[in-house]
Amino acid sequence: QVQLVESGGGLVQAGGSLRLSCAASGRAFSNYRAGWFRQAPGKEREFVAAINWSGGTTYYADSVKGRFTISRDNAKNTVYLQMNSLKPEDTAVYYCAAAPSVFRIVAVSTPAQYNYWGQGTQVTVSS
Repeated sequence: QVQLVESGGGLVQAGGSLRLSCAASGRAFSNYRAGWFRQAPGKEREFVAAINWSGGTTYYADSVKGRFTISRDNAKNTVYLQMNSLKPEDTAVYYCAAAPSVFRIVAVSTPAQYNYWGQGTQVTVSS
């Protein structure tokens, strides 16, 4: 079992930055791939970024590529999402997710391919 707790959300002006953290419990987390998703009001949950167990492989949605960076520190059981050049359309609840499986592009961007989810943290970008 893995429990995930996100933090770091808040209100920021357009062009600003935030860093989200996802703290995981469970000794096996370093073997899990992880991802960030977001959900805006009235919209489906959408993929943001994913990272493999070692941090050596990452994958991003086109909408955030070049602005967001996913990383992890397995010694701290934590995954991060550095968000720069934020836009109002980035406003959403951001969720961390994890799964004990290999990193495949066709899977990492699909919510159903993740076993564990955090409770979410709100990010609001004002114009």
